[in-house]
Amino acid sequence: MKSINVHELKDMLDQHEDFLLIDVREPFEAEVASINGVLIPLGELESRVNEIPIGKKVIIHCRSGARSANAIKFLEQRHGFNNLYNLSGGILAWASEINPSMDPF
Repeated sequence: MKSINVHELKDMLDQHEDFLLIDVREPFEAEVASINGVLIPLGELESRVNEIPIGKKVIIHCRSGARSANAIKFLEQRHGFNNLYNLSGGILAWASEINPSMDPF
């Protein structure tokens, strides 16, 4: 599985690269802390797969990286995606390494 770390994501955001960031956490989690991804909770992924582009880089994140890894496995195996990247450490790593003032809990 392809992955990127939070420093790579920050660089991509700072450089305004063309990619889609998807948050597979639950809405109540995204209300507490967000890095402005499109919210598609893991349970809605199958019904919203048409919202995920095939032609550009897609980075998927969750709290720690586990749910996003499951989402990527599902999308690659069931729908043939090959443009997906897991955010290593998820929003916990973002809060720890990029934005210490964020409370992701």
